[in-house]
This record gives sequence, structure tokens and C-alpha cells, in this order.
Amino acid sequence: MMAAALFVPGAAAVAQVATNAPPVVPGARPVPVEHINVHSRAIEGNLGGESADRDVVVLLPPSYKASPKRRYPVVYALHGYSIGAEQWTHEIRVPQTVEGAFAKGAREMIVVLPDSKTAYGGSMYSSSATTGDFETFVARDLVAYVDAHYRTVRDRRSRGLAGHSMGGYGVARIGMKHPEVFGALYLMSPGLSIRPSEPPDAKNQAALDAVRKPSDAADLPFQLKAQLAVAAAWSPNPSNPPLYLDMPNKAGAPQPDVLAKWDANMPMAFVDQYVGALRQYRAIAMDVGDQDTLKTVTQQFHEALDRYQIPNSFELYSGTHTSNVAFRFQDFVIPFFSRSLQFPKDR
Repeated sequence: MMAAALFVPGAAAVAQVATNAPPVVPGARPVPVEHINVHSRAIEGNLGGESADRDVVVLLPPSYKASPKRRYPVVYALHGYSIGAEQWTHEIRVPQTVEGAFAKGAREMIVVLPDSKTAYGGSMYSSSATTGDFETFVARDLVAYVDAHYRTVRDRRSRGLAGHSMGGYGVARIGMKHPEVFGALYLMSPGLSIRPSEPPDAKNQAALDAVRKPSDAADLPFQLKAQLAVAAAWSPNPSNPPLYLDMPNKAGAPQPDVLAKWDANMPMAFVDQYVGALRQYRAIAMDVGDQDTLKTVTQQFHEALDRYQIPNSFELYSGTHTSNVAFRFQDFVIPFFSRSLQFPKDR
């Protein structure tokens, strides 16, 4: 299945490709999968008409139904740009990879995949009057719902947050702002740098100008649609109907005030203000493929944490932006949380 990850350095985008699947692990026990809908008060009333009722995929441990008194840690896993939660299950090959991780020794946990796709392809897991407050949806509404409806360990030390590409950006953003909710973070090829470097040509500018409502963006080229997504998230403007956003270029000229808003939303721009929050995490990990253009900014984020002596790990592995993401989810992400989260017997 084709998917896409948001990363717009120089107005270029990295298109995802179908991912490699790890072999089935012998003896892996089935992981029950539930498809639910979670209403988010934080997303209500947004100007863009995004639904406050969000699809969510929940992967339960093999022992969940047979152990009615047992409670489990939870990992919240955030998808990338242009896909939703259901599409991401195919990309990271769940439930197979979760089953494989458990069969290879990872302790059982609940894995939750919320859908944060918007009419423009992605929410950036940000707070915006135009698209809604997806940051609070994840950190408050979703966590509260899962804790109320599943046998979770209701402790920040037993909650993990992971994400790929745009989802990796979401982990950085939400993780820094909400250490009271989560206890460990894993950033997979995080989209930490998004900025157009030049105005669009006349044809592209005309295509953007023709968008009068979110549905008009459905057939736009990837790069143009991605710019609308970022603008809706980071430069909303309730006084600028019908889209209620400001674009970084207008009439062929860069708009410095809008670009400044985009820059202010880059994790490298605000990481220094959240050092105390980052120190509260039991563990932080990040990885990126050696053929991924995101490798430089990911390493820069790792080095920023190192400068403050915040414990974290960084791995540059062999692969593209998406080629081995399913392997990483099975063999690294789930085992990382198995080691890093607090389980009931640890208490």
C-alpha cells in the first residue's frame, strides 16, 4: 500500500513506499484487534469542519481476554502524513509485528493507533482553531478514553508515545509539552524540519488559489497539499475565510510573518524551553534510515538532548524513510517500551 510522510525541506516531499514485512515469528499468539471511535472535545468546533469523532485501532495483548484482572501499559503510536490509522496498520504490518515482538520476548502491552488525518492529509498533531486541537486529543481525550474502557495501568510511567514521520514530530511536540502523561518516547524518522524555500511557480500558485474549501485540495499534488496541511496547523487565521489559514507565499512573494510561525513550531526551535520536561522521561529513543533525508535533523535533535545530558539513544540504520519501518516496530519499538515502561510487577 502506498503512503506518504510529511517532510518539506526546500518544498520537497519524501514519498513513502510499500514496506518490507518481517517473517512471521513461530509460535506467535494472535493479538485481538478492535476498531473503535473516540469523540474528542478538543477537536470540536474547528473552523475547517474536521470531525471530532476519530477512528482508533486498538491492539490488545494475547492474554487480555483470558486474564480479566490483569492490567497493561499502553503505547500510543502516531501515523505519518497522508495516511490514517488504518493505512498505518498495513505500513507497520500490525498485528503481525506486535505478535512477533511478544513472541520474541517483549512483555505484553496495549497498542493504540489514533487517526489524525485531516482533509489536507494531516493534523501535525498540533493545536489549531482551523483543524482542531489534535495535541490535546492525543494527550488528554484519547488517553482518558482508553483508561476508562480498557484495563490499563493508569500511570504516566506506564504510557509510551511513538510515531513515524509526521507522527515522530507529534511525539517530539506532545512529549515535550505533556511529560505528566507519558513516560517514554520513541521517534521514528521524525519530520522535524518543514519549510518551503521558494515561492511556488505560477501553475502551482494558481492551483493553490483555486482551493476554496478543504475538499478542493483532494487532487492537489503532494507538495501543495502538504503546504495547506501545515498552514492549517501552524498559521491558522480565523479572519481569513474560506480556508481560515495563511500560506507562506502570497502572490509569488514569501510572507515572513507566516514563515516565522512555521519556524516557531520546529522542535529544534523550542527544545531548549522543555529541558526540564524531557528530563522526566524514563527513556527516549530515535532512529532513522541512512537513505532518509530526515537523518540530519534527527541527529541534530539527538545532539541537542546530548548537550543537556538528557539520556537518549539514536540509531542510523540501513534503509529508506519507510522500507524497514515494520522491522523497526517489531524488533526495536515494542521491545524498547517493554524495557522502558513500568509494568504492574515493577510497582
